[in-house]
Amino acid sequence: MKTQQHFVAAAASAVIASAPLAHAFTSSSNGGCSSCSVTVSRHSPLHMAPSYDSIDAQALLELENRISSVIQADPSSPLALSLGRHAPSPLSMEEAAAQHGMPWDTTIGRTDEENPLLYMPFWEWQLEFMQDSLSNLHPIDCSTLSDTDVTFKENKEKRARIVNQCYASDEYRKIRMTYYDAGDSVQVFNSVWYPDPKYNLPVLGIDILSFNRKKYLAIVDFQPLHEDEDDHATTYEHILQPIKEKYDNLKGRMSSKFYDETQFFSKEMLFARFEDGKIVDNDLLPAFKSYVKTHLNLVQSTPPSTNPQDVQAVFDRQRAYDTYSADRDPAAGLFAAMFGKQWAEDFIYDFLFSLGERSEDGLNLSPPMFGGPPPGAAGKGGPPQKGVNPYAKENKAAQSVPRL
Repeated sequence: MKTQQHFVAAAASAVIASAPLAHAFTSSSNGGCSSCSVTVSRHSPLHMAPSYDSIDAQALLELENRISSVIQADPSSPLALSLGRHAPSPLSMEEAAAQHGMPWDTTIGRTDEENPLLYMPFWEWQLEFMQDSLSNLHPIDCSTLSDTDVTFKENKEKRARIVNQCYASDEYRKIRMTYYDAGDSVQVFNSVWYPDPKYNLPVLGIDILSFNRKKYLAIVDFQPLHEDEDDHATTYEHILQPIKEKYDNLKGRMSSKFYDETQFFSKEMLFARFEDGKIVDNDLLPAFKSYVKTHLNLVQSTPPSTNPQDVQAVFDRQRAYDTYSADRDPAAGLFAAMFGKQWAEDFIYDFLFSLGERSEDGLNLSPPMFGGPPPGAAGKGGPPQKGVNPYAKENKAAQSVPRL
């Protein structure tokens, strides 16, 4: 069902943007796309379900046949290689960015701080950078399978709220942004940048949290799709190392409580857990900006693949990343406690990691952990120990397993 949803959304986007695809759904006398070598019936309407609110199995099959025929006939079209893209939102960039009063300037929770929204500068800088630097940036629809509204949710009794926005560009098939505000109790900024699968490159992951303004946790990383860096289109750790070297406070080691650091994490990950709030502005913010800029530079300087098999392989790795991350999201317990288990499940599996398969065991509801030694302790960062990635391309059998 989830695969069908993404296919139909991608099809809608493609039809809007592509003349050959648009002609495939018209009844022009010349049959539409002149470059098509495959004869496609374009005169009969799609079979719709009796309610006319959904596409039935027969209609979906016809839709697939029409679009696949056009794509095969015109493989040079960039849309032929665009996988996993969501349908565009009807909102303008300005409308999307301002939804639910963003950017907020006051907190819903209790605070003793002059600037209670600790990570709002990260949100504002990133959005401005995206608007200034990305090609054809636009908001996208990130609705869930159950039509749950995940763009905003609040718990007035517990004084907590969450806002989510989702964008895409020529370079990235999906960029999602999340801000969680519960006053001094909890502040969270989270964002993930998925390159278009034409680029065999790592995902940019950002997760920054504050608890009671006493404990801070930060992860910023080029999260590899493959166990071996050389299996990506371009190596990248060497360009991150000089940035990381500037910030001793960001050289910690992550806990294995939820994640195996050998899977989907790089050797140059910025990782920090600290109690000095000054590190946020002095180290974390400039390092975050540098990693974001460097990731975009990497994408824009890497030639996109024109091989459909290679593009599909990258898309499959992004799907593996989503499944792995959804099953281990350490914030699942927090979301479930604040907004309900069903909302949290829809949010994690249909918004945060929308390509992932739902685990039969349900959400991991354990609380976030501050594991691993801080910088300067016994473990000073450095290369992670080599491990076995069940989704590594060498492990053929594991790639067919839908979940970990």
